[in-house]
Amino acid sequence: MTSIELPEGSWWDWDIVSCDAGQLRLGAGHDLTYHHGLELIFHGPAIVNCPIGFQDPVFRAPTPQELQAITSRVGELPSLLVAFEADAGGRELTTCLIAAESVEVKLGTVFRYWRENLTPGEGLAPWVQPPDR
Repeated sequence: MTSIELPEGSWWDWDIVSCDAGQLRLGAGHDLTYHHGLELIFHGPAIVNCPIGFQDPVFRAPTPQELQAITSRVGELPSLLVAFEADAGGRELTTCLIAAESVEVKLGTVFRYWRENLTPGEGLAPWVQPPDR
């Protein structure tokens, strides 16, 4: 169980970049229109309870009640349980929980539109495709 330490940066806007049975990828930046600069990559997600987009998350250690609730749903104590509160556009903050095998914190510009000649440390979001030629 953990509270994630984020590197220095402007990580105001967040969204789910991709999610499948093997990986959940959250992207963060100061404006997600064209790119993001931080990714949290959760490997082997078992439970994902967070909105598609949110702002200004505050990561913390899970409470004993959250640990118990997730353990009863998954059948065992997960390797990693991340909890945070975030602004999802409602009147109150939203409580979010992610249970997974591990998490990776990755810095680097990830463009959300087609771009050639990427430099080291840059990438493209999974849905970006080259234009038809």
